[in-house]
Amino acid sequence: MQLVLTEEQTMLAQAALDFIKDHSPVSRVRKLRDEGDLLGYSKEMWKKMAELGWTSILFSEEDGGMGLGMAEVIIVTEAMGRGLAPEPFLSTVLLAGQVLAKGGPAALKEQWLPGIIEGEKVLALGYHEKGNRFDLTRLGTKAEKKGEVFVLNGEKAQVMDGYGADALIVTARTSGKDGDEDGVTLFLIPKDRPGLTVNRQWRVDSRNVARVILKDVEVPASQIVGQLDQGLALLRPVMDQATVALCGEMLGGMNAAFERTLSYLKERVQFDVVIGTFQALKHRAARMFIELELARSVVMAAARALDENHPEKEQLVSVAKARCSDAYILITNEAVQMLGGIGMTDEEDTGFYMKRARAAEMTFGDAAYHRDRFATLKGY
Repeated sequence: MQLVLTEEQTMLAQAALDFIKDHSPVSRVRKLRDEGDLLGYSKEMWKKMAELGWTSILFSEEDGGMGLGMAEVIIVTEAMGRGLAPEPFLSTVLLAGQVLAKGGPAALKEQWLPGIIEGEKVLALGYHEKGNRFDLTRLGTKAEKKGEVFVLNGEKAQVMDGYGADALIVTARTSGKDGDEDGVTLFLIPKDRPGLTVNRQWRVDSRNVARVILKDVEVPASQIVGQLDQGLALLRPVMDQATVALCGEMLGGMNAAFERTLSYLKERVQFDVVIGTFQALKHRAARMFIELELARSVVMAAARALDENHPEKEQLVSVAKARCSDAYILITNEAVQMLGGIGMTDEEDTGFYMKRARAAEMTFGDAAYHRDRFATLKGY
């Protein structure tokens, strides 16, 4: 498994880093937060990212994309993580877009995929519900067949970029009981469908998430994505891809926090001595670097395992998420500590990385969940 960038990937990485540095510094996130921007991101910035080709990386050439892989995706998400760019890449490209591309009927793909690739449309995936603790089989949303339509009732929480999305893809139980692997179906619902209510929620990282309420929402069978009752077979591999993409973003965030800390240690003078020369701080900085490099290695391995359909790809995804969850929190905690008093203030940007670390840890399963998943997959 090759864990170094090719020449083309190196060029993509540099272009992505340059774009984020020039167009999406952390100050932009601060401005969106301070203004209480309901969308939480910029449609113009999303369009620019599409023009750079980022939105087309993972889609096949038949669907109008580049037909590349996760090795390229994590390059982009790492750059986005450095600037905490809040655009709907995970929700639209990695989640809803991939579910649609892999399992959607031709008519729905023709209707929605060009808009996603061109940066004109935003789709969100509603799968999480209160109390399900990352378990996709536990959902209270029900879909009852009545004639030619399904009637959906239920509620989804923490739907990434759900507020302002052009359409939602939601999970609903169409047969079986809570906890059954079979019996879950994916439905695509345009934003203007009667009975659909989308309320903006606010998280600690200020990202766009929504509470979605479905009350007697009628959805024709033609809006089913994937096979009836077999939605989880389609959703699970997509979730693994999105998890690794998020790990790439986390890698970028912890890298930025580490670099900010390192610069401070080299500049701050105390007792007429640069504090970076203190042995205790050197040790702490060294540990941050080691955790960062360990995280980088396993994220690259997980991305390539997915691209190569490696037999242990699921285990590597869980290793990557567990490592990144721990490392991102450790590095941002240490950054705040070593920055001293200024690290505790809102004026210092490190706090934004710390908040994002907390939210990212709980997205797609925290470290404890993925350690348990890894053990289960290994047969322990």
